Amino acid sequence: MIRSMTGYGKGNLSCEGREYQIEIKSVNHRYLDLSIKIPRSISYLEEDIKKKISEKVKRGKIDVFVTFENNSQECKSIKINKDIAKVYIEQLKELATEENISSNIEVTEISKFPDVLSISVDETDEKIKKEVLETAEEATKKIIEMKKIEGEKILQDLLNRISNIEKKINEISQKSTGLIEEYVVKLEKRIKEILKSDEIDKSRLAQEVVIYADKCSIQEEVTRLKSHIYQFENLVCAIEENETIGKKLDFIIQEMNRETNTIGSKANSLEITNAVIDIKTELEDIREQVQNIE
Repeated sequence: MIRSMTGYGKGNLSCEGREYQIEIKSVNHRYLDLSIKIPRSISYLEEDIKKKISEKVKRGKIDVFVTFENNSQECKSIKINKDIAKVYIEQLKELATEENISSNIEVTEISKFPDVLSISVDETDEKIKKEVLETAEEATKKIIEMKKIEGEKILQDLLNRISNIEKKINEISQKSTGLIEEYVVKLEKRIKEILKSDEIDKSRLAQEVVIYADKCSIQEEVTRLKSHIYQFENLVCAIEENETIGKKLDFIIQEMNRETNTIGSKANSLEITNAVIDIKTELEDIREQVQNIE
């Protein structure tokens, strides 16, 4: 199934006083560009989160926002920076002596000063890692679901537009088969008007017709366009899970546009020219849609 590159997913997990939330936002990008904003206490898990998401999402500008609150005592440790605490004590005693005031210093007061106490999370704890990755997996699942819903809408639009192109190509093909006959009639009439005679050099006329037929023949371009349409439809309808087709589709559209331009340059018919314009309009709309396919 086709997946859009735009999407949003959020995962939440609450376990034993630990609260996790991971949000994933995705927009168009030529490649996979994944960035994460994560609390410092669990920043060591950044690469694990990236790996978990990139296993499922292959293309797009991905922004990941991780929130973590640890209200449990598990996996926490309190460290006292004794060196800094001693500096505070020495300076306070020195100040008390200079100002002739009491130097009765309580340890609880010292603990309130900056950088004396620090709370850290055990970075080797597998429980937190497991819970973070579970949350990341849930958020990834949600964004993929949204990508698929949007992708289904894109698919229907692409199939409708490619069908319109196929109809126009068939019209061009039918119209082109009668151009040579029309040219012969016009050429004979023009020659008779110029020479003011009904006698025409048939061999010379045949040469002119052959030259014209060679210049305006569009059957090769029509055949290639039909081949591209087949490839396009087969690609969007037979996509496998986790397969990325955006770049392949973009290449096919470029080739279709090139063949259409060639038909337009060879066209000696207003109807064919108008059909070419319609095809190019549809191709441009398809190209814009393809830019949003993963």
